[in-house]
Amino acid sequence: MVRDIMKIMQTENGVLNMNKLTKLIREDMKPALGVTEPGAIAFAVASAKAHVQGEIKRVRVSLNSGMYKNAYTCGIPNSTRFGNLYAAALGAAAADAGRGLESLAEITPEDDERAARLADGGAVEVVMDHIGSDITIDAEVETEEGCCTVHIRDSHTNIVSIEKNGIQIYEGADGQPDAENIADRYAEGEDAAGGDIPLIHQYSLDDILEYVRAVPEEEIDFIRDAFAMNMELLEEGMASERTVITKSLLKENGGSVISSDALRTAQLLCNGAIEARVLGLGRPAMSITGSGAHGIIATMPLLAWYKTEGCQGSRFGRQAESRCNTADESVLLRAAALSFLITMYIKEYSGRLSAFCGCGIAAGTGMACGLALMRGADASAVGRVIQNMASGLTGMICDGGNHGCAMKGIVAVDAAFRAADLAMDGVCIGNIHGINGRTPEDTMRHMGMIASPGMVETEKTIVEIMEQK
Repeated sequence: MVRDIMKIMQTENGVLNMNKLTKLIREDMKPALGVTEPGAIAFAVASAKAHVQGEIKRVRVSLNSGMYKNAYTCGIPNSTRFGNLYAAALGAAAADAGRGLESLAEITPEDDERAARLADGGAVEVVMDHIGSDITIDAEVETEEGCCTVHIRDSHTNIVSIEKNGIQIYEGADGQPDAENIADRYAEGEDAAGGDIPLIHQYSLDDILEYVRAVPEEEIDFIRDAFAMNMELLEEGMASERTVITKSLLKENGGSVISSDALRTAQLLCNGAIEARVLGLGRPAMSITGSGAHGIIATMPLLAWYKTEGCQGSRFGRQAESRCNTADESVLLRAAALSFLITMYIKEYSGRLSAFCGCGIAAGTGMACGLALMRGADASAVGRVIQNMASGLTGMICDGGNHGCAMKGIVAVDAAFRAADLAMDGVCIGNIHGINGRTPEDTMRHMGMIASPGMVETEKTIVEIMEQK
């Protein structure tokens, strides 16, 4: 039933050890309040502030281009303001570093005003120090009693070192990141250049499909939390006077959250949640690969299809009433697991933050594969889905976390449904065309390469345009 998987997967007593991928998903799934980047900036500054007492004199944050761009015009939870500067100011004034990416969860109006005085008074500076897709945050806080700098690398809360008054007081094990060690993300093995091979790239598409079909349901039951959290975020958006796209999508869906139309329901569930997130409303999204929007796109259209095309029971939020007959929720959890793993596969090539829209391209492709799986797709059909998505959506730019993310989500959902429909009919764009590879793995690698190194100059241009405005 389960074959040996390529020799690179570990076995114990001759039995396939399947929990490495489960662990990878479990440890990558994280709640994120608002867009991830403002939360990460606030977390970094708050972590530095925790080591020095006294009145704040100066805050300086240096970011890679992806971090800088993604938070540039982004709404901030519990604040009337937006962007890098105010995220850093809130980090210094009131953020709770102990809450990680939810560091801004308890911000009060008084905190918001105190942060605004810091920012408006010129005490806060945020700069982009280089173009790159790998996450870097250097947050320095100077008070009347001392100075502390926190260095974050590779993932949003991964502190690799801390310096206080010029003396290093913390370093990750062997100088390597350890605060957000994502589940053996890099296992034994080397790539052609002698570097570490990410764990996810040690599996083929066939391996991943075999895993999602064979893994015990109870082992991936935790994925329910993603659906529940993202539904609650949608509900927050539907109740808010600030959301406009959500209300339009609700109208298009006949005024129902769950209608008989899978695509329109998917558009509402997915992009209503994204709009709530980018506006900074006060509920977290369940992120994947460090992004709440990735997590939303990777899950919510799957829930929509499941609720409209044959299921029963509603355990994913008050609004997700069922219209269906099949009681097997296992198919939804397995589809989400596939969606997450395909997203990770592409993102490990593109980098966590880049000039292309990982939400639409990587998570959209993962979600499209999940849609096909729920419809009974075999490995060949899932491969066709990947080819169709690569041919249609690759190249969509990321111009930061902002209201426009909802529009990109709309495009991604349309593309995913169409890609899955065509694939299930045996139709795809052949591997001789465009960036499609000879294998699904090659195609996903090519998709990532378009972002990094392919769109480095694009990233620079996007930031220049944003700063000129």
